[in-house]
Amino acid sequence: MKNFFKLLFTRSGKLNTDQLILKKTVISFFLFFVLAGAAFWGWQWLRDQPTTSGKTSGPIRKVLDANEGIFNGLFSDKHLTKEYPIAKAVNPARVNGNLGLKTTFDTATWALQVIRSKGDTLKITLEQIKKLPKIEFAFNFKCIEGWSQITHWGGVKFSEFMKAYHLTEEAAMNYLGLATPDKEYYVGIDMASALHPQTILCYELNQKALPMDQGFPLRLIIPVKYGVKSLKRIGFMYFDNKRTPDYWADVKGYDYFSGL
Repeated sequence: MKNFFKLLFTRSGKLNTDQLILKKTVISFFLFFVLAGAAFWGWQWLRDQPTTSGKTSGPIRKVLDANEGIFNGLFSDKHLTKEYPIAKAVNPARVNGNLGLKTTFDTATWALQVIRSKGDTLKITLEQIKKLPKIEFAFNFKCIEGWSQITHWGGVKFSEFMKAYHLTEEAAMNYLGLATPDKEYYVGIDMASALHPQTILCYELNQKALPMDQGFPLRLIIPVKYGVKSLKRIGFMYFDNKRTPDYWADVKGYDYFSGL
């Protein structure tokens, strides 16, 4: 044992090849077990911390909130997501998730309900939305699960929609809330991202009406966020100065901002 410790503390230049290999092997194993132990202790410590929304531990939530603060500070409506030639868009587009789409609804009577305040709700039909200037583009739709694909969407700029219906006071608020007609799925979005020039209220995919499983009759497309924020089948829209509810952040503990 004495010779073993002597070997560890002997300078490498004084050791032969076999001794040097042995020394480096022992040090590597020692560091591995120390780091593995530290990682295990850190994981146990995180698990023991009080949880916040979505069963997320307090320290992790603080990191997510700090990241949001940084990304909010860097956000600019001048930074545009790369657009691609329409020919590069996949067809059919991948379907991912059916939250809020399981409940049947009457497509003939659907209307977007824009809640300006309690007792003051606008009901806007798809035909009315289609009268607004149309925009279409293809971009790389990115899912928080790790996949992405170039997809082609058409609709009206959210910012133009807000102007057309004189929602100036609402646009000045901090957050936008969206929910499906059955209220089973809902997202919250910071207003700056919602008003980004590439955020659209979308009613077309590949120059055709949205399929049912892609959110017919109207969905959100917001390229500056992961796809988890592009809510399908919008039924309700509302506004607030505090964070609006978000399914994946509140229930599952995901990052609220979800920015790219």
